[in-house]
Amino acid sequence: MDFPQLTKDILKILHTGVVIPAQPLALDINRKLDERCQRALTRYYLDAGAGGLAVAVHTTQFEIRKPEIGLLKPVLEIAGEEIDNFVRKSNKPIIKVAGILGRTEQAADEARTAVDIGYHAGLLSFSAFPNDNNQTLLDHAREISKIIPLIGFYLQPAAGGRLLDENFWREFSRIENVSAIKIAPFNRYQTLDVIQGVMTSGRSDDIALYTGNDDNIVADLLTEFAIPVNGKLIKKRIVGGLLGHWAVWTKSAVELLNRIHKTETDKSVSELLSLGVQITDSNAAFFDAAHNFAGCIPGIHEVLRRQGLLKGIWTLNPEEGLSVGQKEEIDRVYASYPHMNDDIFVAENLDRWMS
Repeated sequence: MDFPQLTKDILKILHTGVVIPAQPLALDINRKLDERCQRALTRYYLDAGAGGLAVAVHTTQFEIRKPEIGLLKPVLEIAGEEIDNFVRKSNKPIIKVAGILGRTEQAADEARTAVDIGYHAGLLSFSAFPNDNNQTLLDHAREISKIIPLIGFYLQPAAGGRLLDENFWREFSRIENVSAIKIAPFNRYQTLDVIQGVMTSGRSDDIALYTGNDDNIVADLLTEFAIPVNGKLIKKRIVGGLLGHWAVWTKSAVELLNRIHKTETDKSVSELLSLGVQITDSNAAFFDAAHNFAGCIPGIHEVLRRQGLLKGIWTLNPEEGLSVGQKEEIDRVYASYPHMNDDIFVAENLDRWMS
């Protein structure tokens, strides 16, 4: 191929499996970019042990692309600068993922912007193609893959995604510059559509699977999927997560993934599955599952506000805020699961990240 590809060190960490938080957008009381907090967030994720960062995605707020807001490039640049500084000091490879949105012309412009800033991969959304057939989506993906290496994205319809069947994921996986897929339909049947599509594509070993199912993180990561393909049993695991949920309590998420990667005993699996239920309960509060995820971004902001990483829960949409009862639900899970937060770690480092 004569277009950008992932380097060996980035491919290695992607396939080993890492924590990739979805970057929130830090705003001040006037709903303008708070650059100090934006940089502090990125420093937090890196020091917490994240292996990558996804920027300009749903958690960053899709509205950053509006001309009157104009935050797509600045937000990509801020995160990119902080990651590059961290890599220079630590010599630890970090994968930079940029969200890619829109029909082909817009997506191509966003992909070129991301490449110019130094991003390694594009998380390709198909939300701009709500009624198009598989062939149209695949043609779109092939065009964008010529500009930037791709991570596929199965986004749940409640957050603006669309249904994509097993045949789509099989053909998508056959695109040479696709290296990973984020699975986030919040649905077990649709999760299996992705996995079976990948495993029957002939490129199963080339595609790293990442969970985006915030409601089922631990079970996704613990499961070894096994299906027969042409008379041979193919086995594959979801190796990491690219998650809005991991934008909070990130150090604990890194410890969780490391523990899962080392899990060998049935007792450990049982304990982790119990922890997984607690994580799902926390996610329901943060993501506002009770109101069809209406307060998911303010919920993430509320946790970061409590830790001092954000000054408030403001979003670009003045109508967006915590749902009725959501604050009380966050209070409840905070009190119920104190072992899952990383408040002490944040408190010990906050002044340095904010400097």
